[in-house]
Amino acid sequence: MKINFQNKIILSLLLIAFQFSFAQKKEQIGTETVNVVKPYTPKISDANKVKEVPELDEEGNAKKESIKYSIFSFPVASTFTPSKGKAEGVEKEKQAHLFKNYATFGVGNYGTFIGELFVNHDISNTDYVGGMFRHHSSEGGIKNVALENRFYDTSLDLMYGSNQKDVSWNLDLGYQNQIYNWYGLPSEFGNTLSAQDQVMLINGIDPQQTYRTITLGGNVAFSESILNKTSLKYSHFSDASGSSENRFYAKPTVEFDVMESAVKTDLTVDYVGGSFDKNYLNTNVEAIKYGFTNFGISPSFVMQEEDWTLNIGAAVFYSMDNQNSNNSFYVYPKFNASYKVVGDLMIFYAGAEGNLKQNSYQDFVNENPFLSPTLSITPTDQQYDIFAGLKGKLTNNVSYNVKASYVNERNKALFRSNDYNESTGNEDYAYGNSFQVVYDDMKTLSFYGELKADFSEDVTFGINGTFSSFTNDFQQEAWNMPAIKINSNLDFNITEKWFAGTNVFYVGERKDFQMNTAFSANAAPVTLKSYFDVNANVGFKYSDRLTAFARANNITNNAYQKWLNYPVQGFQVILGVNYKFDF
Repeated sequence: MKINFQNKIILSLLLIAFQFSFAQKKEQIGTETVNVVKPYTPKISDANKVKEVPELDEEGNAKKESIKYSIFSFPVASTFTPSKGKAEGVEKEKQAHLFKNYATFGVGNYGTFIGELFVNHDISNTDYVGGMFRHHSSEGGIKNVALENRFYDTSLDLMYGSNQKDVSWNLDLGYQNQIYNWYGLPSEFGNTLSAQDQVMLINGIDPQQTYRTITLGGNVAFSESILNKTSLKYSHFSDASGSSENRFYAKPTVEFDVMESAVKTDLTVDYVGGSFDKNYLNTNVEAIKYGFTNFGISPSFVMQEEDWTLNIGAAVFYSMDNQNSNNSFYVYPKFNASYKVVGDLMIFYAGAEGNLKQNSYQDFVNENPFLSPTLSITPTDQQYDIFAGLKGKLTNNVSYNVKASYVNERNKALFRSNDYNESTGNEDYAYGNSFQVVYDDMKTLSFYGELKADFSEDVTFGINGTFSSFTNDFQQEAWNMPAIKINSNLDFNITEKWFAGTNVFYVGERKDFQMNTAFSANAAPVTLKSYFDVNANVGFKYSDRLTAFARANNITNNAYQKWLNYPVQGFQVILGVNYKFDF
């Protein structure tokens, strides 16, 4: 039960009065008037709200006086003297001077002579002009070869270019003259003839063939333009047998960004046209002509996300057969992907690509100079090349690359020996000493491996190999296509002045086919033996400008046949010097 504060006061006064009355019963006290005062009732006073911005009196608003401070300083005597610091000496490596020009000269056995001269001159801060001269020749001298086997290769290239702020361009003009000989007569050639007739027949063969090439080309690159770059090239190729070929190639590249992705588009115009005076049997009345014009467009764009990189695109070609009015349309995949499995140590990559390859007489001669001037020229339809592999680093100095691929091609060009007879009325290339081009639909399964190592700044090593399996639809074999190719090189600096290197390569067995038409019943494919070649070089840097060198080729002195009936030169040694200079 709650009792309020006023009742407590009243109850306390009554108890005090009762005590006084009880204590004074014995003694009578006079009466008295008692005034009862109302008890104290406290209450909370009204609170005044404090203003947010207090008012200041005039004295508080008075302008502050500026006070200036000064320091009374006096010197203090000190005997401490700090020692002067000395920068640690760092030896700067002297930067090697890069010379703009050089000349190389060398001679060797078999009457070998090599020479190179490169010059470059800056006309202004942006324009430059240059030139390159090359020569390589040999007097032949191959053992057990009845025909002349010397060769001669000379070329001259001139260039002019300019590097502007927004555009860079250059023009190239070149000329090349090559002399080769069809010296590869079959080993049993002339066995059906008498010794006298055989000698007369061989002496009546003039095996020399001459190739001449004139080229004109250029490149243009823009720094800020949708048209990224453009390549142009025209070439005229001819030989001593009346053959002639023209080739024009243009490839502009357009590049722009779409949604933070770069879209790249390659445009291609590729024309080839030419003629041969005769067919191989010399039965034609008019020259054999050929001509193809290929138009292509290949858009692609790159997508990147963390460890993934995707390059997605396609290629579309329209090919016109200018001689037969037989036009074709082709579509190819252009897909590449890579994934960093373990950073840069292991990268997985895969893709599928296709292409329409324009074949030409000039390209075939660059690969095999012993062709008869009676070829059939047509493009190769590479329908797809599916591949996958791993690349990366085993250590900081050792890198690797392994790859598997499967290629499907239509009209794959293969080199095969020409058939022959021993008639005195044949052309000089029709005695089993030349090659033709045959086409086949072929599938190729191959495995490639590569290992590179930089053991130090002075020692580098590399080795790679390709192992292939071929499936043909029409031909008996993949003529002159080796199943195994291995190449290895080692370069090292012996001292600051001396350096050396070696190159070793192995080519496996190949198959070819050739028959004497007089004995066609016994015709069968021929197996060319595999060969192993070792080359080495050593050099001495006499000064920054002058270097002497020695090269040794085919050290094993193996007269192997790269092509059927064409043995190579044996052990070769070349001694030479290289001189660098500036104008």
